[in-house]
Parts: sequence; structure tokens; C-alpha cells
Amino acid sequence: MVGRSRVTESGNTRMVAEVEGVRDSSLYSGSAAYYAEGRVAYPSALADRLTDELRLDGSGRLLDVGCGPGSLTLMLAEKFEGATGIDADADMLGEAHRLAARAGVSNVRWLHLRAEDLPAGLGTYRLVTFAQSFHWMDRAGVASAVHGMLEECGACAHVHATTHQGIDSDAALPHPQPPRRAITELVQRYLGPVRRAGQGYLPNGTPAGETDIYRAAGFKGPRRIEIPGQVVTRTADGVVAAVFSVSSSSPHLFGDRCGAFLTELRQLLLNASPGGTFSEQMRAIEVDIWRP
Repeated sequence: MVGRSRVTESGNTRMVAEVEGVRDSSLYSGSAAYYAEGRVAYPSALADRLTDELRLDGSGRLLDVGCGPGSLTLMLAEKFEGATGIDADADMLGEAHRLAARAGVSNVRWLHLRAEDLPAGLGTYRLVTFAQSFHWMDRAGVASAVHGMLEECGACAHVHATTHQGIDSDAALPHPQPPRRAITELVQRYLGPVRRAGQGYLPNGTPAGETDIYRAAGFKGPRRIEIPGQVVTRTADGVVAAVFSVSSSSPHLFGDRCGAFLTELRQLLLNASPGGTFSEQMRAIEVDIWRP
């Protein structure tokens, strides 16, 4: 990796992420303000299952790597003496601070830090989590570093989830489903047919093969647990925020055409549901639990 970022509790440094080996400071540029509204919250059943599986009892510490605005960190923080959320995007951490204050959560330390800089003198943890973040990192290096940061009886939880949109459903739902295909076509009309990611492109999507990477780093497992997908109700504003919350359609990619895109997007949603309310079947959440 070229370059390193220092550990700070605040700062104006833009996010630094890896896109196919290239450091990119704009992967989620402008998305932080939309993330909490645009992403469906993790269900409480996820925290309950992790509590049971890992026998969480309020002791030890949690490290959430690539925490974003703290979506998972804040849900799990009460299960530990203390928690640390790290992210390379200062704006995401600003949202995390705001949401923690609103929720009255005071035992989390938010650090402006790249995953590639771990262990960064942070000590050991009972649980380390990756939730929709591992694929953006130098996975082999980060997995190796995290393996050395776990307590002897600790664990690493890799959360496989899609929270910005649901899946097509033939079931009868209370409200229309968001017009996802039309939204994708609209994004492609503005940004092109190949998936964008910051200044780069991901024609083949994000990388897979996590199992081999974890095992090569010395982890044992995994034990997989599954949380069934839920049906959620979403507003038109929430669907708009979801579009802007992902790297492939973050606001900066549209440049001076962002306003025009937003106007067309809102018209699509109005046509699909004049009342502005949608229902969506979310995908099941799968969690792989790895042991050192």
C-alpha cells in the first residue's frame, strides 16, 4: 500500500479506500449524509443472535472496522464495556458522532483510521466486526492484523448484508415495491453501463473469496448464522437516500447533473407510488463467525 493515514478523532482528510489496488479518496464522497436514512437498520435479531452465539455479557471490547456512520457499532455497543469504530471517511465518522449522541451511546471511541493501519496500538478485542466493508480493504493484510488483535477466546464476525435495497418479491406487499430496474437504468443513463466506484470502475463487482483469505490469516471456521430478511416500509425520501448511499451512485459522480438526476429519480418514484410509500423484502443477513 502506498501512503498511510494517522489516527485522529476528527479531521478533514477525505476518505482513502482501495478500488482494485488504487487508493481513491472519493469512493463515498457526499454519501455520509444519506447513509443512515438510506440504509435499512440492522434488525435487533442480529444483535440477539450474536449475543447468544458469542455469549456477550457486557465485558470486553468491540472493534468495528469500516464502521461508516456506526450502523452496527451502535447496535452492539451496549454488549461491551467499550467499543471502537474506525473508518477512513471523516464525514462518516461525523455522522457516527451525531447518531451516537442522539441515541445516548457514550462508550464508543470513533477513530479516523484506515483498516490497513491496524493494529495501530489499539490493543486486543473480544469481537471484531466487518459489515459491508471488508471488500474495500487490503483483505489479506487486514485479516492478518485483526487475527493478532483478538483475545484468546475472541471472534471475528463478517456480516454479509445488503441494506440499501431489497430483493424482488412475488409476495403480496402492503405498498408498491421501489422500481429498482428503472432506477438502475436511470443511473446508467447518467453514469454509463459499467458500475462506478469513486474514480474507478468495477466491471466484475467487488472481490469475493473471503473464506480463503480468513483461513490463510490463521482463522478457524466459519460458523455461519442467518437472520431472515424482513419486509420494511420505505418513503420516497428513503429510497432517494439509498441511491446516494452507495459507491456506484454517490452524489459526486453526477457532478453538475446531480439536480437533473434527482428530479428524474423523484418522478420515477412518484409514478410508481403516488402516495410516496413503498414496501420492500430485504435479503437475509448471513454472518460468518471466525475464531483465531
